[in-house]
Amino acid sequence: MSTRFNIAPTSFQGLQVLQRKPLGDNRGYLERLFCTEELQTLLSGKPIVQINHTLTAKLGTVRGMHFQHPPHAETKFVMCLRGEVFDVAVDLRRGSPSFLQWHGEVLSADNHKTLVIPEGFAHGFQTLTDDCEMLYFHTVAYQSDAEGGLNAQDPLLAIQWPLPINGQSERDKGHPMTQPDFQGIVV
Repeated sequence: MSTRFNIAPTSFQGLQVLQRKPLGDNRGYLERLFCTEELQTLLSGKPIVQINHTLTAKLGTVRGMHFQHPPHAETKFVMCLRGEVFDVAVDLRRGSPSFLQWHGEVLSADNHKTLVIPEGFAHGFQTLTDDCEMLYFHTVAYQSDAEGGLNAQDPLLAIQWPLPINGQSERDKGHPMTQPDFQGIVV
C-alpha cells in the first residue's frame, strides 16, 4: 500500500508531525487529510469522533492553551487549511521527560503539515497571517466539565511566540499561570 503521509517524530514522546503528500497536476491537487487505516498507530485504538473548524481573522492572535482532563483526554490532529500559524503543544504528562516543555511547529496551507498531539498535552497557536482556517480531528468529544487551560503568556512555560500577541479571548487571557508545585496530569 502506498502511503499518503510521512510520519516524523519530534523530541517529545508521542508528539508527531505528519507530512501530507498531495497528488497534483496542472488542474490542482487532491490531498488526503486523514485515513484511519494509514494512521491507526497514532490513534491508540480510538476513533476520530469530532471534527472542528476555526477561522481566526487577525494576524498575531493567540488561541489556547487548551486541554481536557482525563478520562476525557484526547489526541488531536491539527492542520492549517488557509494562512499560516505557529502551532504549540505543551507536555503536561506527569513524569514525562519533557514535562512542561513546549514544541512549536509552523503549519500552513502551503506546507501540508499536521501536528498530531497525544493525550496529556495542552494545545494553542498564534496566527502568522490574517484569515487562518484550522481543522482539528479529535478522538474524544469536547466535555466542558473536563476543560483545562494554561495561560499562553505563563513565564514558567516561556513559550516564544513569534509575534507580539495582539488578540486573545477573555477566557484564554483568564487561564491561570502554572504553579511551581504543579505535578501534571496522569493519562
